[in-house]
Amino acid sequence: MATGEQARHWQYDGLPGVDLLRARYISKTFARHTHEAFVIAGIAQGVEVFDLDGEVQYASPGAVVLVNPGSPHTGRAGVPEGWRYGALYPDPGLVAAIAAETTTLRGAPGFTTPVVDDPYAARLVHQVLRAAEEGNALAADTLLRLAVTRLLHHSGGPLPERPVRSAGARLAVRARALLEERMAEPPSLERLAVELGTSPFALLRAFRTTFGMPPHSWLTDARVRTARQLLDAGAAPAQVAAAVGFTDQAHLNRHFARIIGVPPGAYRRERLGGGSARTYKTGGHPPA
Repeated sequence: MATGEQARHWQYDGLPGVDLLRARYISKTFARHTHEAFVIAGIAQGVEVFDLDGEVQYASPGAVVLVNPGSPHTGRAGVPEGWRYGALYPDPGLVAAIAAETTTLRGAPGFTTPVVDDPYAARLVHQVLRAAEEGNALAADTLLRLAVTRLLHHSGGPLPERPVRSAGARLAVRARALLEERMAEPPSLERLAVELGTSPFALLRAFRTTFGMPPHSWLTDARVRTARQLLDAGAAPAQVAAAVGFTDQAHLNRHFARIIGVPPGAYRRERLGGGSARTYKTGGHPPA
């Protein structure tokens, strides 16, 4: 990674159910991945480019990036100097509670526009992060709710309903269940297809259509999600790598950083309370 890149991914007790990120990236490229939470990211400098639902999106200073839970997307710089941004990752229950109190949206609310040009909302995102860094729970919670409410009013809507399960979708769901069961030692595509009574290319097509990525990419994403849970519980990165099926800790480091934005060691230190106000510089070799 280029010198000058830095990131901090953390949680604040005053904002339960929300992950926080401050970052500046230059050469970093995010692999296609999903989040269990919403992504609400305010762009401060540069341009971020990302692919979502088969369309390339551009976010410039003053824009807010909005990604719904479970939506596969990528991320990279759109200009040579990269991009600087702050992001909030509120869980779906929190967003639904805010929507029920401040909007007419009911059920499972989400965002209908992936990029919104709203400098005020982008500033609110950064103000939430600043308040969290300063330990001001009242301000952080208030500003978060103001930001989410504003964005729901401008770009909110019900999350898309899942289509009726086709035969291909049912096949993909069965394949996903098998991959979850055998995460540490997954079968090959051919073996997986044989077990499901189909052909490799039919399975690949069904899986990609249903989940937005091929099985191997989904498995990497799932491994990183599980790795986060183990790191949150205090497990060491080397133990986590073996538990989720990565060849070694170096492979965990690479894939974790390509999806989460920081290496697992830095992520774990924040969760254990040892990374207070620490920003990880991404140039050079990442810490374990």
